[in-house]
Parts: sequence; C-alpha cells; structure tokens
Amino acid sequence: MTLDDWLRSHRFLDPLAQVRRRIDAAIEQAAPSIPSISGWDEYVEDFAAGVPLLRSEAHIDLEPAGHAIVSVVATLASDALCPTLSEDAVALSGQLREDRDASRHVVDWLLGDETWEPLRAGLLRTAGWLTLAAALRPLVQDFSEWRDEDHWLRRYCPTCGALPSMAHLVGIDPGRRRFLSCGRCATEWRFGRTACPFCETASHRLASVGVDGEGGLRVDYCESCHGYVKTYSGQGDERVLLADWTSLHLDLVATNRGLKRMATSLYDLQPGLPDSTPVSRGASDAAETVSHKSPRQIPVRAIH
Repeated sequence: MTLDDWLRSHRFLDPLAQVRRRIDAAIEQAAPSIPSISGWDEYVEDFAAGVPLLRSEAHIDLEPAGHAIVSVVATLASDALCPTLSEDAVALSGQLREDRDASRHVVDWLLGDETWEPLRAGLLRTAGWLTLAAALRPLVQDFSEWRDEDHWLRRYCPTCGALPSMAHLVGIDPGRRRFLSCGRCATEWRFGRTACPFCETASHRLASVGVDGEGGLRVDYCESCHGYVKTYSGQGDERVLLADWTSLHLDLVATNRGLKRMATSLYDLQPGLPDSTPVSRGASDAAETVSHKSPRQIPVRAIH
C-alpha cells in the first residue's frame, strides 16, 4: 500500500498531507546529513546505563542539522504555495536570522533545553524534528546494527530519549516480538511484549481497541496509567502505517475513551502549538472529520 492509497481512503488527512509535502520538499532541498560516529567505544558505558545516544558523551556533531533546520524554515517562509505555513515561518525565520547561535539553539531546544524560546514553537517542533530525523538517518541505521536490543529494552528511545508514539508487532505467536517507534527521530527498538511502555506495569495482556478496516492498526492501552500506544500488527506497510500522522484518527478514538497520549506529538494540538499554524490546523481538521464519522461510520471494537 502506498501513501497515496491511504490518503484516498482517509481524505480528512489531506490538509496535513499538504503541509507535510511542503516541509518534506524543503528538507530535501536542504539535504541534511550527519555522519555516523567513527567508533562506539566511547558510548558503551552510557548505553549500559540507559543514556540515550544524543544525550550521551559520545561525540556527535549536530551543527550541520541545526544549519539545515534554519535553512528549511527559511525555505518555508518563502513558500508561496502554502501561505498559511509561510506566515509562521516568516516570523520564526526572522528570529533565527537575528540569532548568531541559531543552529545550536534550535537543536538544543528540540532536545529539551528550555532556556531559549522560539516564536513559533509548533512549527519548529514539527519542521525541526522532521529535518533532524532526516539528518540522523545514517546514524540511526548504524546504531540499530551496533546495539544489542536485549540490553536496552527500555521504554524510551535509545537515540533521543522520547517515549514511543507507536508500536509494531512482528512475527507470529509464540515468537511474536514488539518494537516501539519514536515519533521524533524515527528510531525503532525492541521492548517487552506485555509491559506498558509508560508506567512499565506488567500485565498478562494489555487492553486494546481496534478500528475495522484500518490496515492492522489498533490502540493498545494500559488500564493502570491509561496511557496508550498506537500499534501496527502486520508487515509490509510500515512506511505508511508507522508514520504517526497517518493515524491521527486513532488518537481521537483513544482520547474519546479517556486515554492519554504520553508521547510528544509533532501534529496534534499540544500546548505551545499555535492554533494558527497549518500543522495544528490540519490536525484539527482531521479530528473534526473523524468525530463526525464516529462511532457510526468508524466501527470501533474492543479486542479481548
């Protein structure tokens, strides 16, 4: 299944898909890249202690990614095809132009530094992480080949430290495995099959809610902390169904049931994500459309 196939059957995602296309085009033009580190010896101890790679003492030069993010925002500011996106980008780009350390500030902010405040946090969170994820791709690939998954098994991303936005069930019982997926840097890592990835409460089986006709997607949730993770149970459509934004309607199903999204979202209405940004507007449009269709037109069912 292609992304176009999915969008044809999920038209409420069109506004957000248009924004993604403009951001992806700007990222492709900036061509961000961070080379993998020359050796992993300096990270061995931090890895064993559970320190995410980007928060460790390993020498990783993120400055090229910072420059790329500044370039992406500048490109979006001049994008005449998406004026609502460019309005926010103009304000943010102006701030970055006046900041001599902008390339460092944007990366530090994305990684959790709150001493610097962007004018358009929602736009920078989305465009910044998408750009950083593209730049990190070679490093993430090498990291996945180097690390022993059985020695991580933690609830947070081994690359950037974020909580998972999605999960992926691979294989068939009794040897089925669960991988968690980071919605920020796109890292996937192994995790226990039954434990909650948020409060780590072990249970015989997490409760689940499925949506008929959604390509193997469902919502797994913990009855203890009420945190949920969207889960893809299948193989072959990972590029589409593990993209997070392509299943925003499952987030609505979950929140309507009183469940809590624990992972940072690049797309939904987060505090600090201005309602005027096309990113939040697209997410809002999606939620509104799904709410009109639910529950009559989107068959929701409990999975026991």
